[in-house]
Amino acid sequence: MKIIRIEVYQVDLPYAGGVYRLSGGRTYNSFDATIVRVRTDTGPDGWGESTPFGGTYVAAHAGGVRAGLAEAAPAVLGMDPRALDRINDAMDGALTGHPAVKTAIDVACWDIFGKAAGMPVCDLLGGRVAGRIPVISSIGGDTPEAMRANVAGHRAQGFMGHSIKIGASAAEGGPALDAERITACLADKTDAEWFLADANGGLTVEHALRLQTLLPQGLDFVLEAPCATWRETLSLRQRWRGPLLLDELIESEADIIHAIRHDACDGIGLKISKQGGLTRTRRQRGICRAAGLVVSIQDTVGSDIAFAGVLHMAQSTPRAMLRCALDTRSMVTRRTAVFDAPIRDGGAFAPDVPGLGITPNRDVLGMPVAVYE
Repeated sequence: MKIIRIEVYQVDLPYAGGVYRLSGGRTYNSFDATIVRVRTDTGPDGWGESTPFGGTYVAAHAGGVRAGLAEAAPAVLGMDPRALDRINDAMDGALTGHPAVKTAIDVACWDIFGKAAGMPVCDLLGGRVAGRIPVISSIGGDTPEAMRANVAGHRAQGFMGHSIKIGASAAEGGPALDAERITACLADKTDAEWFLADANGGLTVEHALRLQTLLPQGLDFVLEAPCATWRETLSLRQRWRGPLLLDELIESEADIIHAIRHDACDGIGLKISKQGGLTRTRRQRGICRAAGLVVSIQDTVGSDIAFAGVLHMAQSTPRAMLRCALDTRSMVTRRTAVFDAPIRDGGAFAPDVPGLGITPNRDVLGMPVAVYE
């Protein structure tokens, strides 16, 4: 089996909530998705997606993904898509870094691998772990009352986890507003729910410590990605009283090893496109497991195709270390594929069909914007 053609598609994904707000005044109305189809000489083809969270989240943006594919895609033509490590070696040889570029090709090759083997991708990633995967919502920054209502709406849909965005500027209300946001969002918390207060690297150490003094005692949540730099994060780690997860600072195996060496966190937010695809996410998950770190399996954002990758990785993650998986479908209004994984009874199952289990919506995808063959 050989790769003979790679097609690149571009799709705009409007945000389902109108305006999505992150720390530092970052706002998003829509997300620019890059979707890849990898075709082979023996029939099976595969699909993958990479949708960066704009250009102000990590060092990745949609235009850069498509430009990078011009370097990475030709390097894997003629290769066996089932040789995932070798596929990634070839992409690394053609393009240094840029994990978001390599994600869509890597995920599409896993889709082909599953179809060729007659197995769901989760079985190839280590084996299906029984039970539904609890899904986490993504609650953009807003007034405390609006965020509480947003949490309640997702709870009613079956979400068992909630990532609530904090990082209010001084003009917006600073640490006091963030304390009110966290308190409001946890006001109706059930014993089974898990909460992240996610700053996306937007807090100073001073802001975080002031926030800590303003919070009521006994709130059960995890602080995620408080600061933008390692120095700030390690300084806060010594003084923050609760558990801490890292996200944006972790893009590679080396980053996780650095975090472990310095005891910088209690868990990692693994995002498929940020980590560089399913192959690299699997490697990094193994390091986390060896170090006793919990993980959430997510993506920066994305459509049904991105969620398929997230769910298969989560379905193959040992339950003791898995907290939640992000349902990217809930963040956007456009359906790029049919993916039969409804949220019921607090979670979702990866489909028990070969590959990712997606059927792309060709009307939404339109014509390729680039082809490599």
